[in-house]
Amino acid sequence: MKGIIINRDYQTIDDKTYIQLFGRLENGDSFVSLNEFKPYLFVEESNLKKIKSLISKYKTEKTKLKNFKGKPVSKIICAVHPELSKLRSAIHKKEVSTYEADLKPSTKFMMDKDLFISLEIEGDWKTSERVDRVYNNPSIKPISLDKTNAKPKIVSIDIESGKENNKLFCVGIYSKNYQKNFLISNKKIKNAVSCKNESELLEKFKEEFIKIDPDIITGWHVIDFDFAYLRKKFLEHKIQFDLGRTNENSRIKIENNFFRSSSAKFSGRQVLDGLNLIRDPFIKEAPSIKSKKFKSYALEDVAQSLLGEGKILKGKSRHDEITELFKNNQKKLVEYNLQDCKLAYDILEKTKTLDLAIERASLTGMPLNKISASIASFDSLYIREARKKNLVSPTTFYEKRGERIKGGYVMESEPGIFHNVLVLDFKSLYPSIIKTFNIDPASHLEKKGKNSIESPNKTYFKNQEGILPEIIETLHQAREKAKKEKKELSSYAIKIIMNSFFGVLASPNCRYFSLKMANAITHFGQFLIQLTAKKIEELGHKVIYSDTDSVFIETKLEKSEATKLGKELQDYINDFYKKYVKENYKRESYLELEFEKLYLAFLMPPARNSKVGSKKRYAGLIEENGKEKIEIVGLEAIRGDWTEAAQNFQKELLDKIFHKEEFLQFIRNYVKKIRDGKMDKELIYRKSLTKPLEEYIKTTPPHVKAARKLDKVESKIIEYYQTKEGPEPLQKLKNKIDYEHYIKKQIAPIANTILYFFDKNFEDIMKKSKQTKLFD
Repeated sequence: MKGIIINRDYQTIDDKTYIQLFGRLENGDSFVSLNEFKPYLFVEESNLKKIKSLISKYKTEKTKLKNFKGKPVSKIICAVHPELSKLRSAIHKKEVSTYEADLKPSTKFMMDKDLFISLEIEGDWKTSERVDRVYNNPSIKPISLDKTNAKPKIVSIDIESGKENNKLFCVGIYSKNYQKNFLISNKKIKNAVSCKNESELLEKFKEEFIKIDPDIITGWHVIDFDFAYLRKKFLEHKIQFDLGRTNENSRIKIENNFFRSSSAKFSGRQVLDGLNLIRDPFIKEAPSIKSKKFKSYALEDVAQSLLGEGKILKGKSRHDEITELFKNNQKKLVEYNLQDCKLAYDILEKTKTLDLAIERASLTGMPLNKISASIASFDSLYIREARKKNLVSPTTFYEKRGERIKGGYVMESEPGIFHNVLVLDFKSLYPSIIKTFNIDPASHLEKKGKNSIESPNKTYFKNQEGILPEIIETLHQAREKAKKEKKELSSYAIKIIMNSFFGVLASPNCRYFSLKMANAITHFGQFLIQLTAKKIEELGHKVIYSDTDSVFIETKLEKSEATKLGKELQDYINDFYKKYVKENYKRESYLELEFEKLYLAFLMPPARNSKVGSKKRYAGLIEENGKEKIEIVGLEAIRGDWTEAAQNFQKELLDKIFHKEEFLQFIRNYVKKIRDGKMDKELIYRKSLTKPLEEYIKTTPPHVKAARKLDKVESKIIEYYQTKEGPEPLQKLKNKIDYEHYIKKQIAPIANTILYFFDKNFEDIMKKSKQTKLFD
């Protein structure tokens, strides 16, 4: 029977370790497999005598495996994981290295079986109270995700309670073709189960929840609010809070501030908070979400942006309205509660967020609640492949990073307004460097060897096909296949995994961390981008800017001629690198420069208080599907800490510049609208707290001052106005908005970026009413 793994864990039963894999089968049954497992670690054979007294009671096996230095290793086996942890510590005290000793038994089991998220399971099974099939030591083998039709069962949860007395009013459960509300009431209401009191409500909710048997539970702020509240109520009424697939109490770990995500452990299930998923930096860039802009991460704002619908009750007074509905209109309260459940559910469906999570889990072997853990994902892929080559990986040790990792090259640019500018971009530069030059932990050499590859920072690698390049090649082929089959989600999931590899190798928390190795990648990147610019300029073309993986070329040609040149340069550089890498490194080049776009107009602003061009800050006009659009990089119009008024001002101003339209009167009119109070809604600042309020000691930024005026900080994004009396939060606005602050600090700097090119400044043009013909 084929299925997918929803959760995994390990348990000690009668001094033996068992791996528990919970999931859903193709026929719709839930399952758990119990497999006996013996925890183990590795040490070098040559060190066995040193630790003889420590390992005498444990089984030791010879292996065919070696460490990265080519030294044979032996396997030491324990009965249970706590014993292994103690043994590891004792061995380290003897200054003997261990290998893969930090991995949890469930993680090792997944790697040993080469399991990711989907599997085929065969064997005898029994039925239990909460799981349809319980397998004992079944046969398990991995299969690819597209070989199973198993689908996880998802529900969304939401509660309503009294604001003052904290009384539970109702709990809603929503899923596909299902909605039910559990309500304290003596009335018969559609989609609701009426209960006499809180205790009965909790019992009936729990009974229904276990009957539904969901794999994934979601909601909005569902861990910190809904489940944290429910846990207290279950304890208060002395009802066991066991909502998982065993009789183990469900656990909630609430973080005291919103800089870390809270977590929940419901045995055999996953609790995936919709809010946390949408805020995930990788998911935010997914094709289904990237184009959307949220005012905040409140359910109302995200739902309106993504679904075009929102909550039934809105605004600051809705808590009072909920209490009023509980007393006088319970039918509407049920509708309100179930709508909130539905919105959270529909957001994840619409954005395919859970599909993306499953895709990532199928590619990395990570649990669904850990897909964003890039270092653990890297480990999962690398350790598996290393083992296939009979290699073991080091145990993780945290290292302090001394020197900083070298960044990508950014050329000092010349400010200006240009036309028909080519942009040539290296596709996946860092992954392609890793493949081309075999930058790989197992291939890393301490010193130069025979036929070794030398990086620009004098780091050396074996000239072979290493483990990491092979992983990248496998992922690359999978991505090309996904593109051909138009599987946008799969393609994006693979892209973010590949692009995370450099960051992982550059982290001291990574078991493979090496400053030299990480810098080899960035030094190769710098070398290549500068060499590319040089080869283009040798052909007589002017490179006006280049950064980490792109070059910008001024053409002074008509659009069609410039496009033709872009393709010619792309082919020329790619042919050059094929020969260059073959001659200098005796390897195949995977470097691929692509003619990415043509900017019909392009603006490189000066750096602040300088005549030199900015770095990673520019704007350009492109044509896409017959329509023109402005692309902005690094400028105020796309920065979240600038107001909407400033962002819209910059976009409109750039549009006029690129189309050579007069703009002085536009600036004056925009300023007048601000002073006349016609743009107040666009003057809200939104700035994130980066640490708890009490930790802001040396400096107190405006958003912190505003936050300290709130009764309670409920979000790390603070919305505030700058008033005549200083910053004030939206919720407690008392004084008049300081319009001159916005004009001076937001509008003037943006205007001066453009006016610089016309030998004018904001102050002067505001004094003059006569419009000058700037483009004559």
